[in-house]
Amino acid sequence: MTSSDELRKRRQKEAVRIRTSLNRLRGEQRASLKGGETAVAYVQERLCIGCDQCTIVCDDDAIEMYKVAMASPLIQVESNQKAKILRDDCTGCRLCVLACPTDAISMIDR
Repeated sequence: MTSSDELRKRRQKEAVRIRTSLNRLRGEQRASLKGGETAVAYVQERLCIGCDQCTIVCDDDAIEMYKVAMASPLIQVESNQKAKILRDDCTGCRLCVLACPTDAISMIDR
């Protein structure tokens, strides 16, 4: 029978393995994103939930929030906010892409 100490050690070992695997995957994802002066962020409006995370991480003030009418006929909300990239101010750093919880932001060629 497995003792509680053995089980705890096994769980810790498995947690380290999972954490290492996830960190490696994140590193590969970051490396595959294009960025720099030749790229600019692009927001897909239909995926943007207006969470404001991109404006928090943007050091260049290249993202502003704007209000749009709510598309759902079920919810009566006068306005909904969406993110908008200011192309001239965007430096292509990719921070907004990494911060977006819905993958609404991607990098495209200038």
